[in-house]
Amino acid sequence: MALAVKDSNFQEIVMASDKPVVVDFWAPWCGPCLMIGPIIDEMATKYEGKVVVSKCNVDENSVIPMKYRVMNIPTLLFFKNGEVVDKVVGVVPKKEIDNKIASLLEK
Repeated sequence: MALAVKDSNFQEIVMASDKPVVVDFWAPWCGPCLMIGPIIDEMATKYEGKVVVSKCNVDENSVIPMKYRVMNIPTLLFFKNGEVVDKVVGVVPKKEIDNKIASLLEK
């Protein structure tokens, strides 16, 4: 299961992580977000201990989505050493998400 990231714990979970981090920006009313949600949870299980996979509800948190200019959801941001190194907007195939996460581990 993906970890819940909020404005209040973003620094601790994402920026201070010694592992790569994926943040899924989503909302409960967003159909495409609900489609990609199970994939995000699957990736959290697959990469447990290697990558932090998290979700940020944009309805409950506005500071972080604004800071990273998240204009559309779902948006996935891929962090390494506190920096955004990749981004996906919209629904993409599971294989593409898996490849992007795997590449975080190679860099």
